Parts: sequence; C-alpha cells; structure tokens
Amino acid sequence: MPNTKPSKAVIRCGTEIVEAKTRVLKAGRITAVFDAGTIRHVRYGQHEVLRGIAFLVRDRNWATYTAKISNLKIRQQASGFKITYDASCSDTEQSISYTCSIEGSANAVAFKATASPGTDFLTNRTGFVVLHPLKNVAGEPVEVIHTGGKKRQAKFPGIISPSQPIFEIRSLKHIVRPGLSATVLMEGNKFEMEDHRNWMDASYKTYVCSLLDPWPYTLKKGVSFDQSITVSLSGKPKQGDRSKSSGTITVSLGKPAGKLPAIGVAIPMAEAENTLAHVELVAASKPAHIICQIDGRQTGQAEAAKHFQAIKEKTVAHLTLEIILPAKASAHDEMQTMASHVQKGGLKPDAVVVTQAHDLKSFQPNTPRPWGPTYEDMATAARAAFPGIKIGGGMLSYFTELNRKPTPRGVFDFISHSVCPIVHAADDVSVMETLESLPSIFASARKIIGKAPYHLGPSSIPCRDNPYGAAVTPNPDNSRHCLAKIDPRQRGLFAAAWNIGLLAAAAEAGLDSVTLGAATGPQGVIYTKGNHAQAWYDSCNAMLFPVYHILRGLAPASGARRIDTQSSHPAHIAALAFQSSNTNVLWLANLTAKATTVKLVGWNGTGSIHRLSERNFVSAASNPRHFESKASGTRPNPSITLGAYEIAGLTRTHEQ
Repeated sequence: MPNTKPSKAVIRCGTEIVEAKTRVLKAGRITAVFDAGTIRHVRYGQHEVLRGIAFLVRDRNWATYTAKISNLKIRQQASGFKITYDASCSDTEQSISYTCSIEGSANAVAFKATASPGTDFLTNRTGFVVLHPLKNVAGEPVEVIHTGGKKRQAKFPGIISPSQPIFEIRSLKHIVRPGLSATVLMEGNKFEMEDHRNWMDASYKTYVCSLLDPWPYTLKKGVSFDQSITVSLSGKPKQGDRSKSSGTITVSLGKPAGKLPAIGVAIPMAEAENTLAHVELVAASKPAHIICQIDGRQTGQAEAAKHFQAIKEKTVAHLTLEIILPAKASAHDEMQTMASHVQKGGLKPDAVVVTQAHDLKSFQPNTPRPWGPTYEDMATAARAAFPGIKIGGGMLSYFTELNRKPTPRGVFDFISHSVCPIVHAADDVSVMETLESLPSIFASARKIIGKAPYHLGPSSIPCRDNPYGAAVTPNPDNSRHCLAKIDPRQRGLFAAAWNIGLLAAAAEAGLDSVTLGAATGPQGVIYTKGNHAQAWYDSCNAMLFPVYHILRGLAPASGARRIDTQSSHPAHIAALAFQSSNTNVLWLANLTAKATTVKLVGWNGTGSIHRLSERNFVSAASNPRHFESKASGTRPNPSITLGAYEIAGLTRTHEQ
C-alpha cells in the first residue's frame, strides 16, 4: 500500500500543475468565459453562440505554444467588460510577442491582437481561430461573405468534410436559435474553415491563412501585424424558445438496444517486454482482445513477436497484429519479410491490420502522396502471408486520415482507426469536450466503410503518433501539451472518466470493437517506471492507474446486451448500461471537476454501488480488485452525487 497521500491535483490529473482559474464575464445577456488569454463559451442567455475565440501560435510541427501572459487587466462593469493583456511565445530558436484586448457589450464581443516577432518566426499558423459549436449548428445554414465581398448561402457540414468546406472568409452569419443570429467578422488576413470534428474537436474551426498556401511560413522579425474578431448578435430568441436548466441531471434507462463492443487493450512494440513482465495484471482484466504492433522500419521484430505470443497465451485473448510496411519495396516482398519475423518469434495472430509508413502521416485531400502500396496491394499481400485469418485495413492514425484516404469497400474484413483528444487543444475542458464529436465521427466513418465491422483504437489521451509533424511533442514538465506522447491525465481519474465517455459513445453507435490505450507505457493502464517523471507513482509502491479499473470492469462484459441510457446533460455525465447474466449494470462518469448529483430514472430495486473517487484513489492504485471489492447498497431510483471525475458502477438483479 502506498505510504504517502497524493495531492488532489495528482489524483485528478496526474500532475501537480493546476490550470489557471477561469472567470465568467457579462455584458447584458452575453456571457463569456475568460481562460488563460482565450474566450470560451460565448453565450446569449442559455444559448451557446461560439465555442471559443483564441489567438494561437503554432510551431512547425503544429504544436501550440503555451503563451506567457503579463499585465493582465480585467474590468467588469454594468454595461460590459474589457480585458487587456500582453503575451509572448518562445523556444530556444524563436520568439514572438503580442498585445490583446477583448471588449464585451450588450450585443457584441470584439477580440483584437497586435503581434510582433522578436526573431524570424517559423510557424504553421499564428493568429486567430474561431470555434463554432456543434449543437444547433451541424448541418445548418450559414451566410458567408468572402474576402472579395461576394455573399453566398452555405451549410455547416453534417457528415464530416475531409477538406475545407469554406474558403476566403471575411464573415460568417448563422442562426443561434430561431430569432437570434450571430455574425462573426474576421479582419487582418484571409480565413478559411475546416471541419474540426476530423480531429475529435467538438467544433467547426475558422482559422487565419490557408492550408492551400505553403507552410510552415516565416513571420519576419520586427514586422508587426494586426488581426481582430468581432461577433455581433441581432434579434432575440423567439418567445417560448428560452432554454432553461433545472440544475438537476437525470440519467434515464430504457430498453435493451444492441450489444457492447469487444473491449481490449494495446501492446506497442516498444512495450512488449515490459507488458510481459506485468502480464498477470493484463490477464486479470480479461480483455476481449489485445492489439500488438510490429513496425517494419524498426529492428527487433522477432523478439517482439516472441513476447506477444507469450502474452497471448497467458491472457487467452484474441490477438490482432498491426503491421507497418516501410513502403520502400512491393507490398508482397515487405509483407513476406514481416511474416518471417512473426514466424521466427512463434507468433500466431488471430487477425492482422496492415498499413504502410506513408499513411502514418497526414496529407491534404487531393494532394500528391509519396509512392506506397495501395490498399488492394496490402490486403492481397497480407492474405498471402497470413492465410485463413481476418485482414483489416484503414488507418493506425486518426479519423482525419481515413476520411482523406477512404478504404474501398470489400477490400478488408474490418476497418479501424484511432482518435486522440489533444491534437489541437490540451486543456482539461477541451479534452472532455472532444467526446461531443464522437457521434459525428462514428456516423461519418460508417458512411465510408458501409457494413464492414468497425474497430476503434488503440485510443487514449496521450498521443500515439503525430501525423501532422516530424515527431510527437515532448512533455518534460508533466504539463498539458498538444500532440504529446506523455500526458499526465492518463494517470488520474480524468482518464478513467474520459474512457467511460468514449466507450459509452462507441456502444451507442454500435461499434464492433474498442481498444483502450495500452497495457503499459505512456498510454498505459498499468504503472511501470519510465524515463519520464510520474508524480506520486514514482515514490510509492502503486501499480495501477484508475483507467485500469475501467478496462477490468468492462472488458469482461464485451458483447453483453446494451441497455439504452439517456443523460440529460451528456457533457457533464456519461452513462453506459448493460445486462450481464441476471444482473443489470450501470456505469456513470462525472466528466467535470465539480461535484454533480445525478437522479436515476428507471433504475428500480436495491443493489450495490462501486466507486472510483478521490477518497479511494490510493486503494485503487494498489489493489487490482479494488473496484469490485468496495461496494455499498443503493435504494430504488437513487440520487447519486459524484465528485470530480468520479466513476460509479451500479449493479442490481434485473426482472426476469
């Protein structure tokens, strides 16, 4: 048992670094949240107008700098608000500084910035981004005024667009609610829109400059530039169209609807030996499958294959092998080489997913790609090298890449892709909000792949790979960074709650398989000593991250009969229910940092409740059976209060 108590920050998010506090500002019926230099959740009453406005600085690998803010002044008056601040971004090679002002009045919010590079500054994008929310916006009309002055009517995409839906933007006007419209004016450069849902962001993003132009580009030292965003509201919601919040969140249980996906865990090639050393913990979680990977660009394939086979035998799990072809010779020749390594290691996979190295990187739609084998070439080669087993295709990276290079139907036995919530933003609120994009991703992927079995993952909060730059982002300070291989929240309650949200959305969409992160390593569910610091864990004899108990609690229920659940506020409470033998099981996750009370509707009869919370975190970190062994009774139709990122599992015997 660990002999020291971790801090609340470590329990929640795996790091002692706490995010800056936010502040809600008001101007008439307009409210906006000021958060570390950005504006979030611009609302008119209860209606969300914009998800956010931010002035961002990115490097040549698409990583976003964390701005250092100084001289911050916030003035809230009866008539509105005004914020001013200075900011700077730098690394060992380059720097840029800028000043910002944000003003809110009864019918408008204006955000202005003046920037000046302190050195020649190489960037993929520097300037404003505007985020439109999904609710009441997806698939709806938008009036566009282009940079040349032409006005036209368009729509926010319903199915996720692989390319930019709107170019050369000066302003966008959309209906927030019947009777209320918002116009967003963008000045200082040209702007274009991308469907941010591609990358799991819960928004449409309009950003400065164009991806059709060369990037990275250089901002010249000492050459200042101005940009501004002004959102203006007109009209007011029609009478009877005013959203009201009762303050009570309900989760209602309905009828059986489909099945839970098969739930498993991944084992990266670099973690094969490490995972084998902890295989008893993996086996105890009873994963429906394990996904292992052999990269043809690396060495040690046969040794990794040997470890994978040993893990397979000890876990008795279905083993899917991901194979990455170097794409330097024919698919047939490279696959035969890979098969020889697999056979030398004694590995007998139950299924194979094949890809090639170039498909690990992102390319704009309709742009030339380096030479590489086609989907058809890879499928044929895999079937010849591994006869009699299922062959899968798709992308080992994110939905974006599948959307931009769709798999032809009928070529593979199943299709897979992954998701990652820290591609564009890494703060806690944005990461949890990515769950809102999942229904769109799943519906869009299903449109691409048809009726083929749909596999998701391996997916976790840390970045598995960076398709958009040369490498993943280093994270030596255990902070929150975009596209980082190491993310401290993987070690906290935060990741457990996020994974419940992921599984709940996948189950509702009818996915066939979901793979969580990895057994060990930066994306892992089991603690092992690494080259990176892991707050509290490194100084205690703990061995498990909270997300381990999600895998152990839900993997044995793979394929169980799902029970429909409806959360009245899915952005705050995620819910997943199913029938197991003669027992009904309900999992709840608080997706926020605030204690929340949930009223259950349709949960009749007495039963038991298991919790994963701040109070029992230390026990959960050292006891593999913690979640199922710690329980208390529940009453019919209970109201349950969940602390920050707390997980609750309820069970009761269902009526025959």
